[in-house]
Parts: sequence; structure tokens; C-alpha cells
Amino acid sequence: MIIASIDIGTNTVLLLIAEVDRTSFKITPLLNEYKMPRIGMGLKPNENISKDRIDKLFSVLSEYKLILSKYKVDNVIVTATNALRIAANSKEIVERIKNNYSWNVNIISGKTEAEFAFLGAVPLSMKNKSNLVIDIGGGSTELILGKDNSIKFRKSFHIGSVSATENYLRHSPPIDKELSEFELYLQTLFLEIKDRLAPDKTYSIAGTPTTLFCMVNGIKAYDDSLVEGGILKYKDIGIIIKELKKLTPEQIKNNYGKVMRGREDIILGGTLILLNIMKLLNLSEVIVSSRGIRYGAIVYFLKNLKANTK
Repeated sequence: MIIASIDIGTNTVLLLIAEVDRTSFKITPLLNEYKMPRIGMGLKPNENISKDRIDKLFSVLSEYKLILSKYKVDNVIVTATNALRIAANSKEIVERIKNNYSWNVNIISGKTEAEFAFLGAVPLSMKNKSNLVIDIGGGSTELILGKDNSIKFRKSFHIGSVSATENYLRHSPPIDKELSEFELYLQTLFLEIKDRLAPDKTYSIAGTPTTLFCMVNGIKAYDDSLVEGGILKYKDIGIIIKELKKLTPEQIKNNYGKVMRGREDIILGGTLILLNIMKLLNLSEVIVSSRGIRYGAIVYFLKNLKANTK
């Protein structure tokens, strides 16, 4: 079976086309595409996503539709997270997607987002271990602890790389007052997890850790095969943060290459979130994964398919 899974996030819209095994749930990627229309730019709860952002979203979706026409796709799964979760005009956007592409959009809760992130990120071989998944999105951050496919703890925190930048790190580079206020906010926000979670392995997913891994290892152009399963150390993230605090987005883009394109102004916010979580949990390193919600959505779909065919 070939399944396409589209993840509409605050910052990115991701496409996965994969061959899947309905029995083992093994997912073999055939194609991954990454676009950054930033539909959540400047978005506050109960406000409308702007027309120019909607236009960018549909431009990406039209491109993905064209790509899908070249594959014999059995099912298309479309999942949306924080931006469409909080926008006042979500219903109209979802209806337009249905009318234009015949795709049903599943706007998931923060709780379900956490579950999908866990299902997608943790390898089948590690299911019997205690695993923590850190998912730093554009508008929210999810923490999920589980073992044997059973979720022990999950919570969605309303801060992400985009919202951090727009609400706290307004200058480029940020001024000391902004940095200190943001650090204090993160310490307060994540205080409840301090010494509470003790995983065997920790996975960090989404654009922040994958980009950081490239930065640390001098990878200028993103390559999934070089990033998946890589290790990010706490000390290396600290070194990167010291550098990022001094640079403008343009300097960041010039220094780190096209892997940074579309993230140059938000990478510091996401990195500070990751470092603060690692500090509170005494994590010396995390495993980087490019797998996440779009993979988890497929696993969830297969589980329901299996349950309904019994």
C-alpha cells in the first residue's frame, strides 16, 4: 500500500509518500518534500490566517497534488496542527482544500499531535524502552513519554520557534532584555517537567533539531540520510546559541548555507526551547529524527484500519 501523508504546520507543510506494510506498520519513505509557507506568521488565537499566507499554502498544496499524480497513491492523509487549530478561518480553509483537492483535513488537538509525534519518531526496535519525544513546532511544543506504545505523559505547551520569535525575540539580533525574559518564561512554562521524566532514550523531531544537527556538523544542504538518527549534544547546542545570539538572520543564512533557508529568523527561538528542556531533564544529548507527525498519522491510520477489519 502506498500512502501520502501531508502535515500542515505553523511554519512548514510537509509531504511524505511511503510504501507501508499493513501488518508490521513498517514505513518505507519513497519521497519527502519540505515547504515553508508559514501560515501561522503573526497569527494570534481567533484571528484569521492572512490571504497572502493562504495563497502560499495553496501554492504548496497544488505542487504536492501534482507530485502525487506521479505515484499510485492509495490514500492521502492530511493533518493540521496549531495554526489551523487556533485560526478563526480554519473552517473555510479546510472546505477550500476539500473542494480543490478532494482531501479531508484532520485538525488534531495538542494531545493527538503529541501522540502522532511519538508514533512517528520512535523506531519499532525501541518500543519496549522508555522513550521521550520532544516536538518543537512553529506555534507549540509537545512532550511525550511512552513505553510499549503506551503514552505515560504528554503535554502540549503553547510556545514554538515562530511564536517565540514573534512574542519575545523581536530584535535581530535579540537584545539582552528579550533573551532574559524569554529564558525566564521558558523556565516557568516547563517547570512542571523538572525531574519528572526519566527516559531511556530521547528523540527530538521537527525542523529545529534537524537544522541544528546540520549546523553542528557543517552540513550546508539538507540530506535526510545524514541527519536521521544523529546525536545532538547539550554542550554543542550551547555553543551554537552563543553564536546565534550575536547574528542577524541574514548573517545566520550566509554562515550556515541553504539548510537554513526559511529558518534563519526563528532558529534561535527553537534552539533555546530545546536547550531549556534538556537542562530541566538533565539530558546530555538527544537523538535527532526527521520523522514525526506525518509518519505518526500513517501509523494511526493503519491501526484504525486493522481494528476495523477484525
